[in-house]
Amino acid sequence: MGYTAVVDYGVGNLKSITNAMGYLGLETRITSDERELERANSIILPGVGAFPDAAERLHGLGLDRALLNQAKRKPVLGICLGMQLLFDAGEEIRNCKGLGLVGGRIERIRTENKLPHIGWNSLTFPNPSPLFAGVEEGSCVYFVHSYCAIADDPADVLALTEYGAPVTAAVGRGNVYGCQFHPEKSGETGLQILRNFGGLNR
Repeated sequence: MGYTAVVDYGVGNLKSITNAMGYLGLETRITSDERELERANSIILPGVGAFPDAAERLHGLGLDRALLNQAKRKPVLGICLGMQLLFDAGEEIRNCKGLGLVGGRIERIRTENKLPHIGWNSLTFPNPSPLFAGVEEGSCVYFVHSYCAIADDPADVLALTEYGAPVTAAVGRGNVYGCQFHPEKSGETGLQILRNFGGLNR
């Protein structure tokens, strides 16, 4: 049985992810080594903080190139800021290039509600995906963010939530998936999503 590589580039909450995966019996390895990413069955890209800082760290470690290569052949899941980095560009602090694995950009949430958006919100599913197998529409997950994804292709949007305006909650394109929320902090619903991801390439 293979393992999931959890990318360590200095901006992720790694322990909560590995704890949740371990609870499910899924092996993980925290790494910034391209060879470990190559050997892994799947990859999780976490992230907490600002888009430009995270993008620079990925680039400085050469992990942007590694992720682009690995996404061609195995499942990759971006979580929170990790999901945002999957997109072409972000506008947080300054305009900055992302990985370009999903078409679109990251913009401040267009809402009159208080930001950051922190708390539990329900999901709707405009497009089916194996990532959400066994997850009922209306299930709640935990968010912490002020910026959200604007996808170029509506078919890439797997889940939506509402925060005074529609907010993209999850995306998927080919082997690449992203959750704006934290599945590792989202109770049984989050565990089911991680279980589904862990089974995609095993």
